[in-house]
Amino acid sequence: MKRMPMGGNFNMNNLMKQAQKMQQDMAKKQAELEEMVFTASSGGGAVTATVQHKQLTALEIKPEVIAPEDAEMLCDLVMAAVNEAMKQSDDTYTNEMNKLTGGMAGIL
Repeated sequence: MKRMPMGGNFNMNNLMKQAQKMQQDMAKKQAELEEMVFTASSGGGAVTATVQHKQLTALEIKPEVIAPEDAEMLCDLVMAAVNEAMKQSDDTYTNEMNKLTGGMAGIL
């Protein structure tokens, strides 16, 4: 079995300190992201959905789009608005974590 040389500027203590700092930074960023609110609309603003920490927190439907004969269309508008707000939330979370970890967030 071949041993790896321990020379140069390698310092295990510094590496551990950097890893701990990254963990602290990630925890702080996660807390910040959980407080962020994302809003998206569909149907030209007929339906507006608000999401915070992967939960729908508000849903606004303009009265003019509430008609029994248009129930299917209304469902589609609600889903589109909610899905877009969730996507914004997920994208922001991923981007912010990647800034901290250099793209290694998935393995930490």
